[in-house]
Amino acid sequence: MPVKKTALLFFVLATQFLFHSSPLFAQDWFRTGTGLGNVEKPRIAVADFAARSSDPSAHAGLFTQIVRDDLSFSGIIELVSPSFYPAQVPSQPQELHFLTWTDPPLNANFVAFGNLTESPTEVVISAWLYDVRSSSTEAVVGKIYRGAPTDPQVRKFAHQFADEIINKLSGGLASIASTQIAFISARTGHKELWVMDYDGTNQRPLTSLKSISLTPRWAPDSSRIAFTCFASANSAISAQICMYSLDTGRIVSFARYRGTNSSPTWSPDGSQVMFSSSMQGSPALYVSDASGNRPKRLTYASNGADTSPAWNPKTAQTVAFISDRGGLPQLYLMNADGTDTQKLDLPDMGYVIDPSWSPNGQLLAFSWRRPSGNYDIYVMDVASRRIIELTRDAARNERPCWAPDGRHIVFESTRSGSRQIWTMLADGSQPHELTFTGHNESPNWSTK
Repeated sequence: MPVKKTALLFFVLATQFLFHSSPLFAQDWFRTGTGLGNVEKPRIAVADFAARSSDPSAHAGLFTQIVRDDLSFSGIIELVSPSFYPAQVPSQPQELHFLTWTDPPLNANFVAFGNLTESPTEVVISAWLYDVRSSSTEAVVGKIYRGAPTDPQVRKFAHQFADEIINKLSGGLASIASTQIAFISARTGHKELWVMDYDGTNQRPLTSLKSISLTPRWAPDSSRIAFTCFASANSAISAQICMYSLDTGRIVSFARYRGTNSSPTWSPDGSQVMFSSSMQGSPALYVSDASGNRPKRLTYASNGADTSPAWNPKTAQTVAFISDRGGLPQLYLMNADGTDTQKLDLPDMGYVIDPSWSPNGQLLAFSWRRPSGNYDIYVMDVASRRIIELTRDAARNERPCWAPDGRHIVFESTRSGSRQIWTMLADGSQPHELTFTGHNESPNWSTK
């Protein structure tokens, strides 16, 4: 074989086994699995929305900026810099001149624009997206939003418009601008359950238990959040599974058991909850109905503890979990009925924690502290066992959780000096800090 071909073959084979921290080196299997593949992204210009009121409102600027931010962080769109926009931008379809936006330096494929009318009692936002390289005069997206003239309502409308655009341009894939993130915050003096919009706005507490809360997990329909709390059971305070209802705005009933009960996860259809419990001795995995009744034991390790189950959201047949039955905490797979347990071997020692499935059920994110480093976030293609590293040497990075679009991950990190909640694209790029006050941890992304 010629020398050049031999060297090339060696390079290709070697790179299949390397760990890379830079998204520039993300393998094709990974970028394809997350929908962040190396395809040309459509260029979108978002013109300033026109305020059509006698008293120009800051809400027009707020709406414009949120749409731009959402599209920029989508991972599938290239946002055209407003510095290239013409002096006169459209506020309604008849004012749009296609060639103005397709010529250099804009080179746009799509233009979003519109107007906002506001009174003391109502805001009306007309919003359009046009394909300026198409001969069609029909809008790709055309929406009118009506509601209260408040910041939260305008933010909600902006997220909805961005979601409409992303949904159209991705062929109907899920978008996240209207989703929420549950997390645990100690900023009030106790670890309570909190929730915020996906971009970090509208942070608010859901509980006031004045105790310790941990590991929140959204139900598949986003109506409830299961989490670990410390509560009374059999006249003793211990870790229990608590359930918060978003519909009623309060804690609802979930059965309590002796010992330590923690780390809940939902079945994909929302009918069951799996959790770790020491009700019969060493911590093992149990499954119950959605109210905690009729628990059934699934794991029977002769030594060690089983915890942190993660139910595959796509197949519903497989569960990833953490066990130290072999010494150090390691990653395991089993069938949802507890059969066919197998260890997912990694090419190095260390502690593994916090498994999280991608929405397509193919990729598994987890936090791994290798002997020579900090806790960092990795992703494994479970079928092939291929691995990629997303963070490196930026303090502790733990508890990854996928967004419902499969293109984003939320996690906790100490990289800013204290434990805070961050998001990033699923290839490790575009990290954003979402929380800044107090100690914040254990993020979990809603499904919708």
